[in-house]
Amino acid sequence: MPSDNLRAALLMLASMAGFVVNDTFVKLASAELATAQIMALRGIAASAFLFLLAWRFGALRPPALLKNPRLLLRTVTDVLATLTYITALGQMPIANASAVFQALPLVITLAAALLFKEPVGCRRWTALAVGFLGVMIIVKPGTEGFNVYSLAVLASVLASAVRDLTTRRMDRAVPSLFISLVTAVGVTLVGWLLIPLTGGWQPVSAPVAAYLCGAALAIAIGYIFIVQAMRVGEAGFVAPFRYSILLYALIIGFVVFGDLPSATTLFGSAVVVASGVYTLYRERVRGLTKVARTQVH
Repeated sequence: MPSDNLRAALLMLASMAGFVVNDTFVKLASAELATAQIMALRGIAASAFLFLLAWRFGALRPPALLKNPRLLLRTVTDVLATLTYITALGQMPIANASAVFQALPLVITLAAALLFKEPVGCRRWTALAVGFLGVMIIVKPGTEGFNVYSLAVLASVLASAVRDLTTRRMDRAVPSLFISLVTAVGVTLVGWLLIPLTGGWQPVSAPVAAYLCGAALAIAIGYIFIVQAMRVGEAGFVAPFRYSILLYALIIGFVVFGDLPSATTLFGSAVVVASGVYTLYRERVRGLTKVARTQVH
């Protein structure tokens, strides 16, 4: 029987694959539709799918639970992350957007240190600085390759960091499916509210409708598996498997869109991944050392 960490790693790998497939379909749909309409239409299918799963597995909970502050915060930050990321994705290669997004574990470590006073040693501070330098190499501020959409991905990273930190602190009695359902419904409602403010309703062709259905299924899988992965395994062990999304994005970006990342983007991505993996490794070492000291005393 696989260990919790192995199960969580496999869940994370599946989740990242789901997110990249979703990104691919969303980018294809963005050629005809605005971000808000994509969120609204994809959200209907994703919410329906998640509702059926939650009903089937007894994961539905009373509406009163929606008042839970952590669930509300997680939903709001996921909506912000979705809005900014989809906006950027329509204007950037998938590999570039995914590469910038790999700063997420670094931001989570930084946020945990600043907000929750979790100790961060010299080595991890150095790794964080190197990682953010890698992001700057990818984004290339001050050059012709820089645009506002790179900042949109960074905004998505910040919102996602708050979302993930909130997820870790949620009551385990709240089912992952229910959390995913609430998030999907929140994203859908915001999408519908924003349609009049973003150019109004646009006709949906048959290919785009198919793209959105595929995106809905993929994002639902991503939602479910990432919540389960964060809850089943140790964060320090599971988090590095997020980086599989970059490999997926490089392959799909080339096969579907013919995108070839520049040497600078690949180098910056390598710097971000290396610093992120080292940061997570140091967190794991610190956690094991803390446990050992506790056992000794």
